[in-house]
Amino acid sequence: MKDVGVQAAGEKLNKVQDVGVQVIAKIQGTLNIMSVSRDGSRDLGSQSDDSFHYERPHVEPIYDAFICPLSKQVMRDPVTIENGQTFEREAIEKWFNECKENGRKLVCPLTLKELKTTDMNPSIALRNTIEEWNARNEAVQLDMASKSLSPGSSESDSLQALMFIQQLCTKNLSSKHIIRNAELIPMIVEMLKSTSRKVRCMALETLRVVVEDDNDNKEIMADGDKVRTIVKFLSHEPSQEREEAVSLLYELSKSEALCEKIGSVNEKNENNVRQMAENGRLQPLLTLLLEGSSEIKLSMASYLGDLALSNDIKVFVARTVGSSLINLMKTGDMQSREAALKALNQVSSCEASAKVLVEEGILPPLVNDLFTGPNRLPILLKELSATILANIVTFDCDFNSIPVGPNHQTLLSEDIIHNLLHLISNTGPSIECKLVQVLVGITNSPVTVIPVANAIKSSGATISLVQFIEAPQKDLRMASIKLLHNLSLHISQELANCLCGPAGQLGSLFKVISENIASTEEQAAAIGIVADLPEQDVDVTRQMLDERDFEIVVSRTKMIRQGETRRSRFVTPYLEGLVRVLSRITFVLSDEPRAVAFCRDHELAALFTELLQQNGLDNVQIASALALENLSHESKNLTKLPEIPPPGFCGSVFPCLGKKPVMTGLCRVHGGACTQRDTFCLLEGQSLARLVALLDHTNEKVVEASLAALSTLLDDGVNIEEGVSVLCEAEGIKPILDVLLENQTENLRRRAVWMVERLLRTEDIAYEVSGDPNVSTAIVDAFQHGDYRTRQIAERALKHIDKIPNFSGIFPNMG
Repeated sequence: MKDVGVQAAGEKLNKVQDVGVQVIAKIQGTLNIMSVSRDGSRDLGSQSDDSFHYERPHVEPIYDAFICPLSKQVMRDPVTIENGQTFEREAIEKWFNECKENGRKLVCPLTLKELKTTDMNPSIALRNTIEEWNARNEAVQLDMASKSLSPGSSESDSLQALMFIQQLCTKNLSSKHIIRNAELIPMIVEMLKSTSRKVRCMALETLRVVVEDDNDNKEIMADGDKVRTIVKFLSHEPSQEREEAVSLLYELSKSEALCEKIGSVNEKNENNVRQMAENGRLQPLLTLLLEGSSEIKLSMASYLGDLALSNDIKVFVARTVGSSLINLMKTGDMQSREAALKALNQVSSCEASAKVLVEEGILPPLVNDLFTGPNRLPILLKELSATILANIVTFDCDFNSIPVGPNHQTLLSEDIIHNLLHLISNTGPSIECKLVQVLVGITNSPVTVIPVANAIKSSGATISLVQFIEAPQKDLRMASIKLLHNLSLHISQELANCLCGPAGQLGSLFKVISENIASTEEQAAAIGIVADLPEQDVDVTRQMLDERDFEIVVSRTKMIRQGETRRSRFVTPYLEGLVRVLSRITFVLSDEPRAVAFCRDHELAALFTELLQQNGLDNVQIASALALENLSHESKNLTKLPEIPPPGFCGSVFPCLGKKPVMTGLCRVHGGACTQRDTFCLLEGQSLARLVALLDHTNEKVVEASLAALSTLLDDGVNIEEGVSVLCEAEGIKPILDVLLENQTENLRRRAVWMVERLLRTEDIAYEVSGDPNVSTAIVDAFQHGDYRTRQIAERALKHIDKIPNFSGIFPNMG
């Protein structure tokens, strides 16, 4: 009964007036605490509830006839059974039920003689006598209780009197009017001023029992300062008194008149407003922030900045007082500005609330605070401004349409970006980190990253940003790596020049890449930077070979493949970056002999072939197929051609008598001895089958990369006829023709037309294709609409199948 249900409190919230809602929320929050903290014991010293049993004085003794032989208690509803014995109805019914359930004979519990029936007759005369006896005794006890509820009474007498009143109200709800008529309610309220904590707790509990479900008694509580006296207990530290006060106020709040009174009392108490805010009801605090004096506004803003708020509450706060906080941060009083900025920092960390603040105009004063001189704004406030701005730009917003400067500049304007870069280079690590995070937020979008990248190029700031990779502050290092990753595709050559310069930050990136067993966000960003460096930059690749960075990449790739690393949500971008970095070594095979040796030693052709099976990781498959293309291009240069023995004497004198030696075990396409490990031949291992399987992939970039790798089997310098045969045996002809027919992108069409022209050099395939009008139409379409190189190749393909269209409709008449 004492632990009021939170659900009931929630239902009440929808019924009472708004001012009363404030205290109900306070009560609801505290009830949550009570439900956790209570363990069934009472905090009233070492005594238990039983020790407060009221030793009732009697006008006359208790007669034996009043006592039930079974329950040993004074009977309230005496009944007589078949043999004339009298019992409390509830007790004898329980006895009869037990006899029936246990299969025993029906007997009298006193005489143990068998009974024929369970019929019971009410003993009306005895019941009336007992009731009269109870009334006489309760009148005496009530009089004694009244005398004990006075400041001069002992603690024991007061506790016994309060317990008697509780028992009387609990036993019979109609007794509550007796308490009211005896004018005991004001006397119980006076007990709240007792010096005994036990008495105060018992008084609060007794008042709750007295007013429960009794509107008349609640009306008496509305008089005078009774409510104010109870509300004061809410300011106490968490204790039994505070819990009892919450339960009592909740019961009183069921009266709308009392609810308003409770709310008005709480609104005027700053401590209570704070406590309500702690328990999730911010409206009183926000009201004071809007309407209070300057001192109150400062106090409420300061307190708001220290509260832990849910995202829903952050949105509510932004909509309610966002504009007021923004105005407060513009004042000349530094204490008020700091309080406002701290509160805005809290509120701005949620996307919906951040967008509300942007609508309320927070960006211009934030940017202004950042760019004002240090004499006008302390560094702490600049850091807060930078933090709020970093929060806001984390979320998607049209920053290019919101003016933040005097000349309608936006956050993406070149001079604003230049100012941010200048600040980053001329402030301490804490604010540097926040400002870098601002740039991270702005560059998270593929649209907004371009103007930032251009501004960084024009300011020459790349080298400054790269230096933060070696910052001792982990947050700053991570922010700079994330920023450089966002920018890396757009400033790749500038990054390559800086990373491979004398400072050697490339090595620092690889320290990050290899420092954890798990795949972290920072590692994924770091490997992403390296992956975006120009693939053809031999200097970068040579430095990585010199510093054995590729060995780290191979090791980490195999660890992920074998499941040796702890899984994380960043393992996919981390693996993608590793494979892309590893593939870059295949772009310099013809220029760097060490690259060939590395690929052989670490069997990269086999590894990239395995990675083709990373279903769902399109970027891994693309990078692996492109690497196999580069490796396969080198196969014709690496294959070991057989040594043909010189002819004998007769053969040299009479060539017709000489026999050409028969060579076995040679590669059909490359003409020499090939292996997957040493010459990277696609015919060895599973490369060919897996590349063909990828031709029906839904991602055209995967298809294009696979097609590029397969095209090396039809390249100049190899046996094209055998290459066609190999593709035919691998059932690759139809998928290649299907790519041409689907005509997805210009690059795919160019690749497909080139391969089809090579395939049509084989007479059997040309004959079969000539009968397929769809293929002919696709080639004609490429001939008519492709670029110059594609048109030339398509023309050759059409000649193979004798399908040359009328040129007069394609080329203008030059005659």
